[in-house]
Amino acid sequence: MSKARTARKRIDGVATRARILEIAGQRFADAGFAQTASKEIAALAEVDLASINYHFGDRAGLYQAVLAEAHRRIADLHDIERLMASALPAPEKLCELIRFLLGGVGGQVSWPVIVLGREILSPSSHLQVLQQQEILPKLQAILPMLSEITLIPVDDPVLLRCLPCIAAPCAMIALLGRSGTELGERIHHAATEDLIGQLHAYALGGLAAVRERYRGAGR
Repeated sequence: MSKARTARKRIDGVATRARILEIAGQRFADAGFAQTASKEIAALAEVDLASINYHFGDRAGLYQAVLAEAHRRIADLHDIERLMASALPAPEKLCELIRFLLGGVGGQVSWPVIVLGREILSPSSHLQVLQQQEILPKLQAILPMLSEITLIPVDDPVLLRCLPCIAAPCAMIALLGRSGTELGERIHHAATEDLIGQLHAYALGGLAAVRERYRGAGR
């Protein structure tokens, strides 16, 4: 096989994998993992089942790949590392992190937020894989910033427990905004910057309270 044909085959393979991943993400968001069959995804992506097995191993492997892709689209590790290495003060870094968590850099994230929300609200064994592949490396990048704000050592479990208090409100608001409900519309009626500012103030207030409690405990 010529080099040109080999390169073309590789490009086609990458495009096919991306198309399957996108369709699977949309279907898992709409119906959930348990209610979405591989045959349905294959038909919508205009591929055969062998293509799914070739690129992802099986349906479970496809779901794990969708979870990882969803997490990257909201907050890619390279974006987080770049942000944390920037010259911004720690509170401003936190503000930009909240911007990521609300829907990615462009604010156009749709199915990734829903897929991750489904998995977090009703966790499966696949969440453990996601934690190892995507979540833990990002946590390690974020903890020094939180340590700078709270003055709590990076290796103290107290600091780690601060993370859900920042991420959970962002996840819930992002999910509500895509629910099509009156509550979701009312919450998202505010300008994006106002919403980010409010969540940022909420996070800083919570971190300040944790810092004072930590000091009060004589640590």
